Amino acid sequence: MFDFHTHTFLSDGVLSPIELIRRAMHIGYRTMAITDHVGPGNLEFVLNTLKADCLMAQKRWDIEVLPGVEITHTPVEDINEIAKDAKKLGAKIVNVHGETIMEPVVPGTNLAAVSSSYVDVLAHPGLISIEEAQIASVNGVFLEISGRKGHGLSNGHVVKTASEAGASIILDSDAHEPEDLMTKEYAEKVALGSGLNLDRTRELLEESPIALLHRLKLR
Repeated sequence: MFDFHTHTFLSDGVLSPIELIRRAMHIGYRTMAITDHVGPGNLEFVLNTLKADCLMAQKRWDIEVLPGVEITHTPVEDINEIAKDAKKLGAKIVNVHGETIMEPVVPGTNLAAVSSSYVDVLAHPGLISIEEAQIASVNGVFLEISGRKGHGLSNGHVVKTASEAGASIILDSDAHEPEDLMTKEYAEKVALGSGLNLDRTRELLEESPIALLHRLKLR
């Protein structure tokens, strides 16, 4: 299993980073990212904490863990600069909280995220436009199919729009609790429920994560 979007009690999750990693390992994870919600005020604290726990886990256990962030509900004018700062502070992956259909995300967030050279994944982008997806394709930003309740309501639209634009997609759990972590069987059901056939589901679960790791220069 690959999962590039999870949360701990450093933001709105319930587990410590090291416990989240251990529980993920227990159900078969081998590569994951911890991407707690950040703005400019908590960016350095979150990354310093995550880097320490991720380093320890990789040293002692058979799992690859990426310290990262999810830039969340920030002014669109500041997304690129925060993403740049996150990379400087050691984030291996930078996600941006997209314009879900169930939250008051600042309009223009999707566009700002896919336009930034420092953003890797636009999480749960809701009713993303074809123009935004085309920019994501050009810049190599992955569009997320979400396994999280509520955030996955627009998965079918994201798949359709990404396909038309030639944009890359990735499936993540957006886990906040241990029960949110995905088994392979659940991930397959989410992918199929998003409108993908069996071949494209296999590509999403096996090939897309490797492509994202190549983007991150980790493969």
